[in-house]
Amino acid sequence: MQSITRNYLVSPFTLGISSAAALGASICIVFAAGTAMDTDLGIILSAFTLSCVCGALVYGIAQRAGLTPTTLVLVGIALNYFFSALTATLEFFAQEHKLAAVIQWTFGSLHRASWDYVVIGALIVAFGFAVAMFYCLPLNVMATSDDETAVSLGVNPARLRTIVGLAAVLMTAAIISFTGVIGFVGLIAPHMARFLIGTDHRFYLPFTCVLGAALLLVSDTVGKLILYPVTVPVGIVISFFGVPLFIHLILRRGKEFE
Repeated sequence: MQSITRNYLVSPFTLGISSAAALGASICIVFAAGTAMDTDLGIILSAFTLSCVCGALVYGIAQRAGLTPTTLVLVGIALNYFFSALTATLEFFAQEHKLAAVIQWTFGSLHRASWDYVVIGALIVAFGFAVAMFYCLPLNVMATSDDETAVSLGVNPARLRTIVGLAAVLMTAAIISFTGVIGFVGLIAPHMARFLIGTDHRFYLPFTCVLGAALLLVSDTVGKLILYPVTVPVGIVISFFGVPLFIHLILRRGKEFE
């Protein structure tokens, strides 16, 4: 997402995926009581569906304006606020026990993990990752060139933004539907990888995956141990880890953001 928009502050969550997933989960928690959707699987399906709808809306609206990096980000931010407002409205009117369940889901946690869910998520992520790796050389061009230069080198910017961006949306939607919102790892891991090994996507993408997974596992372990026997949700812990680390990287390599 940072490469196709040439913006180091972008992640899949910039497109509103997380807020749409939170809305989907909230709708299921608040309104599905006593129905077939009143299960963990129902919440997962609802969150995944709204995330995919959000991704389709972002690309559909941005397509009408030419699918430039600016329009993609601006539409995503607008929908992010829109879905967040809808979720806040549901929380305002929800009964107390349902409100607690919604807030707990939005914290982000791995406590709902099961091997069945791991397999489903792994298959979707493997597909999206394969798509991204297939386009790693065009992504190198996109990350370092403007659209006109990319076209002269045989890259179709709009097509690449659509294919790779939707693959990122699909992977993100699949993961957060199971875990809840764990957002900061999607921003800090790419910067750590970029600072350590550079931006050749043949190595940069796999290394980002490794760093993101390591950061998530460390944060989850700390969350389980720091206030034992109480478990702090990993979405909270990773923000406490990520923010100072991110600021440290900026201070060390600030010129790369200019």
